[in-house]
Amino acid sequence: MAAGGGRAFAWQVFPPMPTCRVYATVAHQDGHLLVLGGCGRAGLPLDTAETLDMASHTWLALAPLPTARAGAAAVVLDGMVYALGGMGPDTAPQAQVRVYEPRRDCWLSLPSMPTPCYGASTFLHGNKIYVLGGRQGKLPVTAFEAFDLETRTWTRHPSLPSRRAFAGCAMAEGSVFSLGGLQQPGPHNFYSRPHFVNTVEMFDLEHGSWTKLPRSLRMRDKRADFVVGSLGGHIVAIGGLGNQPCPLGSVESFSLSRRRWEALPTMPTARCSCSSLQAGPRLFVIGGVAQGPSQAVEALCLCDGV
Repeated sequence: MAAGGGRAFAWQVFPPMPTCRVYATVAHQDGHLLVLGGCGRAGLPLDTAETLDMASHTWLALAPLPTARAGAAAVVLDGMVYALGGMGPDTAPQAQVRVYEPRRDCWLSLPSMPTPCYGASTFLHGNKIYVLGGRQGKLPVTAFEAFDLETRTWTRHPSLPSRRAFAGCAMAEGSVFSLGGLQQPGPHNFYSRPHFVNTVEMFDLEHGSWTKLPRSLRMRDKRADFVVGSLGGHIVAIGGLGNQPCPLGSVESFSLSRRRWEALPTMPTARCSCSSLQAGPRLFVIGGVAQGPSQAVEALCLCDGV
């Protein structure tokens, strides 16, 4: 257990998933953790869907996805699970938007995203679903788009300022934070190589503009392909890949009130390529790659809220 800006954090370990997965789509609904699709041991997208009953700590099978998919982003609203984009069976980026209705255990379709991608970040704000970043193959996507649930239409917002693949995003206090990633060479910089960064960029939803935070507010570790979330007034960065030969186990948090980064307890299982989900006082880290595809389900918890 460790404190970050006056808040205590600790890790909780849950029963492992029946299926090893990388880049699964995850959601929390009515006391159940849903894990949908992802890539399995063969490295190809799955249509497998499973759910963890948080009360009994038991896993159950759900209806398979309409098509195999990995890296789709997800949000939950009014008991419905919205899955956006992802990698299809042919490993091409998708623009499809599907909605899972748990009561009928079935899937419905919505208007597709303007920019096909997988591995994007997504979050709810008001009546809109925001989708940010992601990838098309090895190329980073800088698009920032929003789906209006009332009008069922898409709009575009100012794109990410820099070309970073495997960055992490979270929303807190009306702003979107885009962290780290693998910086890609610009169109006029042919001889530069991709490199890990600890950059922090912030988008103000009210004013509609991006700001690059100063060097003094960058993450402690350079990392990509990691988990980002918001817990108790902190932006939290977990695991991923850096300049080391193995996945990172380090965890750090940015205190929004103290305006500084602080170390938190390390992951029980160091991993990259994980899925993440915030459910109340817990930030779940699901699956990913340790020495190989992982079944691990772990959560960083606010101890005073558990």
